[in-house]
Parts: sequence; structure tokens; C-alpha cells
Amino acid sequence: MQHQSPRPFPPGFLWGASTSAYQVEGAWNTDGKGPSVIDARTELPPGTADFTVASDHYHRFAEDIALFAELGLRAYRFSVAWSRVIPDGDGAVNPAGLAFYHRLIDALLAAGIEPIVTMYHFDLPQALQERGGWSRRATVDAFERYARVLVSEFGDKVRHWLTINEQNVMILFASALGLEPPRSSDPQRELYQQNHHMLVAQARAMRAVHEISPRGKVGPAPNIACVYPASSDPLDVVAAEDFSAIRNWLYLDAAVHGRYNTTAWAYLGERGWRPRIEPGDMEDLAAGRPDLVAFNYYTSHTVGAPRDDEPELGGSADQHLLVGEAGTYRGVSNPHLATNEFGWETDPVGFRTTFRQLYDRYRLPLLVTENGLGGRDVLEADGAVHDSYRIEYLGEHIAQMREALADGVDVLGYCPWSAIDLVSTHQGVAKRYGFIYVDRGEDDLRTLGRHRKDSFAWYQRVIAANGLSHSRDTALVPPHQG
Repeated sequence: MQHQSPRPFPPGFLWGASTSAYQVEGAWNTDGKGPSVIDARTELPPGTADFTVASDHYHRFAEDIALFAELGLRAYRFSVAWSRVIPDGDGAVNPAGLAFYHRLIDALLAAGIEPIVTMYHFDLPQALQERGGWSRRATVDAFERYARVLVSEFGDKVRHWLTINEQNVMILFASALGLEPPRSSDPQRELYQQNHHMLVAQARAMRAVHEISPRGKVGPAPNIACVYPASSDPLDVVAAEDFSAIRNWLYLDAAVHGRYNTTAWAYLGERGWRPRIEPGDMEDLAAGRPDLVAFNYYTSHTVGAPRDDEPELGGSADQHLLVGEAGTYRGVSNPHLATNEFGWETDPVGFRTTFRQLYDRYRLPLLVTENGLGGRDVLEADGAVHDSYRIEYLGEHIAQMREALADGVDVLGYCPWSAIDLVSTHQGVAKRYGFIYVDRGEDDLRTLGRHRKDSFAWYQRVIAANGLSHSRDTALVPPHQG
């Protein structure tokens, strides 16, 4: 459907940007912070930056927030490091950790920037992992307690809460994130037991927000993407629906409706991976009742029916993509989509399709919490960074988000990845996403100075014009590169 007059972005639309604690803060063992599973990782590629300093946001947040205000951000989506607040995950609360986030949130509010707080973004406290991590029911209780600490401490300042970032990625790519079940004889079944525990913990956290902070709004934040069948062959269509259920709806149906998706439940039963459900679990899921759905989107997926002559294939967590599973589906390239230098297909129209699928399915306001393009940005001698490729990517996705608004989708805001350069989970600082360049290398911190990229000035204009200009979409057009 083509709209002749797409709707404008609504007043108060949350134009923002995102980061996560372990990728931007640094100060990994400062002021009482305990280690997380990210800090304990040992399999980073040689020569790749670790997360001990990251972008040094912990010490430079005031400078960064001043830049965010100059950029015009109306919202900043960030995560709290669980082990900075509760160093061992379930013991004494660290006052210095709470004090840091008070300073951060107060500075954001003083700059007129809405804080959007993610409770948990991959960085499980290592002490909990050593005791069994999400395989243990005790971690469910620990997360609920942690959530209640956060909302009790910051609920008078924070209106928007996100529970767990990309829970589906943590399950599909646990080994890449340091979250695989320790010493399990049946790791796949154990992963879906962990998933069930996270779903229950998330539901309890959402209930905690509603109990402690009546004005607070809360929701899950998975990575969601539309899935295309490789052809009109009915078997390819079934494979695409199967993958959508496994990748998307398994997580969101439980979060929103309080029940497991039927196709995904059948998939788990077929493989012997169904989790143990304890008395009261389904009642907890039903009581979660999110106020919104946040989601991360980078690309779509195309799959076909499995073939007997094809082996099972692996996947990449950094691409948020499983490329195949024997007996279920096979990933295929989409000839209609361009591919970037890191092998990602880019699909702005799929962004619109994903909006429509989510809103039709759940009828809750939608908040984009990640969308972006990694690039090998270069700092020029004059301090400039020319990233027209990022401007083009984001502009095309914003245009499709506007089409989704015209389709009738309720969109709260857009927080692309990322506000500032940070350490990529798998590719260090070589793969940059930010509007602000951080001057550091993989093993050389250099100055850690901040530099505005071309995309900074472009996004500044987009926000000032509320996504539009005097003529249709001209604010979204990349600036001329002379």
C-alpha cells in the first residue's frame, strides 16, 4: 500500500539513541562493581578490544550527555550493569553503583532527555553464572529482587523500563555471549529451561514496575525481524512461519499474552526441549502485562524448507541470524536485498513489515531500541568523520517507519544503535555505530576524545524537524558529499 500523504511523526515522539552498559561504560571493576559474564569472556579474537575501558562513559558521561543534548536527543536508552548495582547478583546492594546511575539519570533529565532504562543487557553477574546462571530457579528470584531495587531507587525519575535485551539472541547464541549452560548433558534443553526462567523473571519484573511505580511503563526488548519464504512453494511458507515462531513469537507471545506460542511449543516438544514449568509459573506469565513492546531491528531473514542433502548450518550472533537448522528450515540469501561489508543484508521495507506484524499481533505501542549500521569509520586529520553510508541506512529506515505510522501503527520512539561509538560484542572498536566518534583503537586508548560525525549533524536536523522538512522527506536525504 502506497500512502500519498504519510502521517507526520506525532508531537512528543521519542527521537533517541541507544547504548549498553558493558559496551560503553568501562570502569569494569571500579567503585565496587563485580565481574559479569562479559568480563569473564576469554574467547575474544586476538587483537580485539575488550570491555574494561570501552568508551570510558563511566568517567565521561557528563561530556557525552552534553553532546547528546546538542544532538537534540529526546530520549536515551541505556542499560544498568546488574553487577555494578549488586556485585554478586543477589547479595548486598552497592551504594556507589546506585550513585553513578543517579548522577547519569539526573544529568539526562537536566538536559531534557528522557531516560529509557534496560534492566539487563547480556551482562549477567559472573557470580550467578558460576552458581548455574539462568538454569537455577534462584536466578529468577535474584532478577526480581534486582528489578525491585532499580524501580524503588529510580522510579520517581524513570518512566520507561525495558526488562531483558534480546532474550531470543541469548538463547539462540548463548555460547557467543558467555551464557551457555554450565556442564549440561543436554545443552539445548537446558537453554530453553533458561529461557523459561527468564520469561518468568521478566514477568515478575514487569509486575514489580506496576506495583512500585504506577506511572512507569514497561516492556520486553527482543530482536525481532520479519521472515520471508524463499519462494511461493507452500513448504517454504511453512518453513518461514516455523522460523518466525522459533525466532520471534516464542518470546513475545509469552511476554505479552502469558502463554507459549503453539508452533514453537510443538517444535520444542518434537526435540525433547520443553522446559519444566513449576506451579505458579503460568500465573506469573499472565500477570506480566507489558505496556509496550520494544524491539531491535537490523535486517530481515529469508528461509526455505530444509533439504535432506544439506548439512545443518551454523550462525553468527553478531548478525542476529541462524542460517539453518536441519529438519526445520534453511537460510537463503535474498536477491532483492543489498549486502554491506560485514555480510548483513539491509532491508528498510522489512522494517515497515516488522512494525505491522508486531502491532497487528499485540496492539501495544512500539519502541525501536536498536537499528543501525556498523562501519569502519575513519577519523580525518581535521577531526571529521564522513559516514554517508550510515545516513543512507538510517534515513531509509526512518522513511519506512513513517510509512508504518501511516499504516496505523502506534510508534512511541526511535532509538538507533548507537548514540556513541562503543565496543562491538564480537568485532571490537573496528565496527563503529555511533553518531559520535570515540578516538581509540583495539589496544591503544589514544585520547578517547569525542568527534561529531556527519551523521551527527544529519540526525540533529532530522530531530529538529520531527523527521520531516518543508518538502516531503528532505530532512531524510543524506547531505551532499562534495
